[in-house]
Amino acid sequence: MKVLGVSAFYHDSAACLVADGAVLAAAQEERFTRIRFDASFPLQAIRSCLATSGTAMSDVHTVAFYEKPLLRFDRAMATFLETFPRGRRAFVESTPAWMRERLRVSDMLRDELGWRGPVVYVKHHEAHAASAFYASPFSEAAILTVDGVGEWTTTAIGHGRDGDLALTNEIVFPHSLGLFYAAVTEYLGFEVLSDEYKVMGLAAYGEPRFASAILDRMIDLRDDGSYRLNLDYFRFVEGQRSIDRARFEALFATPQRAPDAKLEDIHADIAASAQAVLEEALLRQARHAHAITGSPNLVMAGGVALNAVANGRIAREGPFEHVWAQPAAGDAGGALGAALLATHRIEGLPRPAVAGDSMKGALLGPEFDRDRMLHALASERLDARELDEPALDTEVARRLADGQVVGWFQGRMELGPRALGSRSILADARRPDAQRRVNERIKFREGFRPFAPAVLESHAQTFFELRGPSAYMLFVSPLADAQRVTHERARGLAQLENVVSTLPAVTHVDGTARVQTVHADRHPRFSRLLTEMYAQTGCPVLLNTSFYRRCEPIVCTPEDAIHPFLASEMDALALGPFLVDRPAGPARALPPPPPRAMTQGAVRSFARDTTLALAIATVTTSWLALHRHSAALALGGGLALTCLALALYGNRAPRTAFTALAVRWRPVAEAVGRTLATVTLTLIYFAVLGPIALLRRRSAPILTRPVSKAELRTYWTDHEPSRGGPDRMY
Repeated sequence: MKVLGVSAFYHDSAACLVADGAVLAAAQEERFTRIRFDASFPLQAIRSCLATSGTAMSDVHTVAFYEKPLLRFDRAMATFLETFPRGRRAFVESTPAWMRERLRVSDMLRDELGWRGPVVYVKHHEAHAASAFYASPFSEAAILTVDGVGEWTTTAIGHGRDGDLALTNEIVFPHSLGLFYAAVTEYLGFEVLSDEYKVMGLAAYGEPRFASAILDRMIDLRDDGSYRLNLDYFRFVEGQRSIDRARFEALFATPQRAPDAKLEDIHADIAASAQAVLEEALLRQARHAHAITGSPNLVMAGGVALNAVANGRIAREGPFEHVWAQPAAGDAGGALGAALLATHRIEGLPRPAVAGDSMKGALLGPEFDRDRMLHALASERLDARELDEPALDTEVARRLADGQVVGWFQGRMELGPRALGSRSILADARRPDAQRRVNERIKFREGFRPFAPAVLESHAQTFFELRGPSAYMLFVSPLADAQRVTHERARGLAQLENVVSTLPAVTHVDGTARVQTVHADRHPRFSRLLTEMYAQTGCPVLLNTSFYRRCEPIVCTPEDAIHPFLASEMDALALGPFLVDRPAGPARALPPPPPRAMTQGAVRSFARDTTLALAIATVTTSWLALHRHSAALALGGGLALTCLALALYGNRAPRTAFTALAVRWRPVAEAVGRTLATVTLTLIYFAVLGPIALLRRRSAPILTRPVSKAELRTYWTDHEPSRGGPDRMY
């Protein structure tokens, strides 16, 4: 039985195809549209999964969506009512998306893919839990999911055994560790839902001197890991910015940083404080999950599970023997979780027997043949040498040892935010200048950003203090003592050039590293390159970072790889069997991302809405002109019939001519539509939601009700199962 999983409409839209519990293919929409964190309906990702697995849409048994849209809409409406009238802007801006996309999942599947089969809807955190447990190497495990917010849940604990999975405890919106960390990200001048990992990296340069103040004033954290935010410090309930700027500035005694302002040591201290609080909360939650389940294994998912520093602490200091985090822990992994949940818990199929996890090294995206690569090189008039695999490995390893930086494009694309040896930029981890060079002249990003070491799993313990494999770069570990040049902990952004180990290019300023252990079973191609590097240099470690430039997604196609190669100071590109040297001369400018094509559903919607508006205007004009001249009636009637014919024509099939017309006039129509929608929705907000909100205020608030620290022993509540069943949107 084949199940297509879909996640969409918030960030990291993705698709995944599962057959009898085995993951065949998965990909994120951003890789195809070249729009980072693309939230649109993942049409290209779906088509890629079908093509990669050789599957037709008619072969799919069920489509599974990663959340219950009506339940999320329920939360949205509750926040609009409770924050009236401050939530007007959020209501006006978000309601069109609800009407156009978020409540029309089945219609979009029908319009874009011709799907007429069943669609099941699973709860957001259940999808996260399924992506972590069913894909893990464990037959039984405790489950911890933490993110910004799903429908209502923000943090959940559960237990999985064989094909059964259940969440038992939860914390609900607006109390959220993910939104707390996002608020600090905004305060530090970074982009929310994008740059949280910058805060994690910046934290190593600071001292957590504000941690006690955060715990005293901003978060009430209990011994069992449950928590409650002081909402006076936050504004995300109103749907606009994340923070109350005045309160944040009073707490941290410094103004909010502008995005382009210089980073100071106090910003590193704030990052370190937020990171320390997050780590402490997650560590307590992991201990509570162990106390509830008694399991020796823990699996993790949700966007916060991408915080590799916190994961490392849980692995080292927590009560579990084994910890496994989903490599696509964010919303992209929700597509995978929805498909697996539909397969095992809803359809009742047993889990397939696999050695290790079932993620196949996260190498689940498309791959490209020799002819496609050759055509891409020819289109840019690049000279390339074609080598067999051993010769290519030997040459690339030699160049890396000589200090070159090489783009590495091989095999299937990775799922998730990390390049794991298929779409990577590689350098020698032993070279002190490699970090600054890759940051400043190849990826064009902040100099403090660390890079990950990729190490042969058989040699990992020689270099790092690991408790087990770390195949997906999701655990930060200290370096082994033998690899340290100094044991002193360097602090402050002035320590950017500090060398603290025999692997300076991949060692963070605090003597840790975000490790990828490479095994031939999971990453066979990359493992062979590392083996060759070890044979030539005696060092089985490489700097491995994602193949992209700043503000772009990881490359997908050969063309995607060639463009940043030519636009940076990368020395060489290993594109499949081809080795390309960077041409002489200045770096080329990157081409703009391709314009988003109008889907069939968008064209039909444009046709319907536009022609309906024209028809109404024409009929109204004709009626007004009726008493003056009969020709006006004839003209109006003719225009109305023409509009009706265009509507029928456009809704039957978007022919080439009509598509061109829609594309040409779409910006004008959308501008007019936005203006009318803003006026209409503002009236609805005050005329309809206003009275309801005022009536609700006769009772105590629900979302923002203050709770004294002595009122409750714990903030955990029982997880509420889906009321409508898996086939319902609520």
